[in-house]
Amino acid sequence: MGGCCSHDVSVRGKVESEVDDGEYEYDHENISDVTYEHGGAMIRFRGSSRFVSMYTQQGKKGVNQDAMTVWEDFTGEKDMIFCGVFDGHGPLGHKVSQFIRDNLPSELSAAIKMSQQKACKYYDANDADTDTFEDAYNENNHCMSLASWEGCFLKSFDEMDEHLAQEINTDSYCSGCTAVTLIKQGDQLIVGNLGDSRAVLCTRDRDQLIPVQLTVDLKPDIPSEASRIINCEGRVFAAEEEPDVYRIWMPDDDCPGLAMSRAFGDFCLKDYGLIAVPDVFYRKITKQDEFVVLATDGVWDVLSNSEVVNIVASAPRRSIAAKLLVKRAVRAWRYKYPGSKVDDCAVIILFLDDQPVLSHSQSRGSRKSRHRHRNEDTETVDGKVGVELDEEWKALGGLVRANSISKLPRLARELSKRQSSKHLKGS
Repeated sequence: MGGCCSHDVSVRGKVESEVDDGEYEYDHENISDVTYEHGGAMIRFRGSSRFVSMYTQQGKKGVNQDAMTVWEDFTGEKDMIFCGVFDGHGPLGHKVSQFIRDNLPSELSAAIKMSQQKACKYYDANDADTDTFEDAYNENNHCMSLASWEGCFLKSFDEMDEHLAQEINTDSYCSGCTAVTLIKQGDQLIVGNLGDSRAVLCTRDRDQLIPVQLTVDLKPDIPSEASRIINCEGRVFAAEEEPDVYRIWMPDDDCPGLAMSRAFGDFCLKDYGLIAVPDVFYRKITKQDEFVVLATDGVWDVLSNSEVVNIVASAPRRSIAAKLLVKRAVRAWRYKYPGSKVDDCAVIILFLDDQPVLSHSQSRGSRKSRHRHRNEDTETVDGKVGVELDEEWKALGGLVRANSISKLPRLARELSKRQSSKHLKGS
């Protein structure tokens, strides 16, 4: 894309014009962006807060299937925050990602509280020798060990997949979503990852920004993942038209062709090696660590880790950092893959130092925002389901760089038609 600014405009001015494109800006702590959970946690689906910048944008495949949430004072503790980004796929992937967004945090919160209670029954903090890192970690986290944190993630993800099967089992037969989640408590980061979304930390080495990838993109061509899938009689191969994209296929049918090895939902593949078991990672935050970016593959497919951290660092205000990153990703899609449909993009940036996120209104004094609010990432899509499924999931119909699903099984197509008819009759 060519530049539209004159050469005498500052870089800051160019960035401002890039994000001030007629779309809404969020005010700091805008009450319409926040609800309150009964445990005292502050829940956010969009916008910015003291340490967080969030933004999502619908691609060109249909309804936005990305979802995200931030829970501050997670589990009721003042120093704990939860962030989660969820990338749906399949005919009703948006419903799956929203279901996980709305239910996984509370499930994980309950598991953490239960684990803390159990751990504190067996550990007396007054007798603990804090000379070792493990003991110090236990004291700072209500006696929870690293293994306990991992157990909480594994238990919560497994239970969420079971709840998903019970709540919307027909919808999620060949629909699902990824999840990249993070808990920050004090100077501790615990990351749980399922699928091919990604978490990247930015740390500083003198004057250089260094990206540190905290998660592994869980793709079917990873040897350990492929081995599990093949042992369960699933198949892993890349189609001729996409030689670089390895997918999971059913034993006797060339479908659905899922481009990730772990996900919520997608129950047509759960007997053939697809699992909902997250990888869990831990990092102790240092003074050099500046922020963490959680994003769906719509960002990572077109921008490198280094490009992402540099874009975020270049934002004139932290509150618009996520929006700037999404806009750059969309531009990269159009430049690198002009014949493809731009993917949905969702980004959460968690800043780790004490400098607050400045909002549009704060950074420009008392001037009122010119932009109206548009509810684009949390809009109800039930009324659109019939339209979206009139044809066999229209996102499969065009040229896309790499759809998450290649082809729906016959049963899934029949279920989709039934769901479409049901929603049409109810409208």
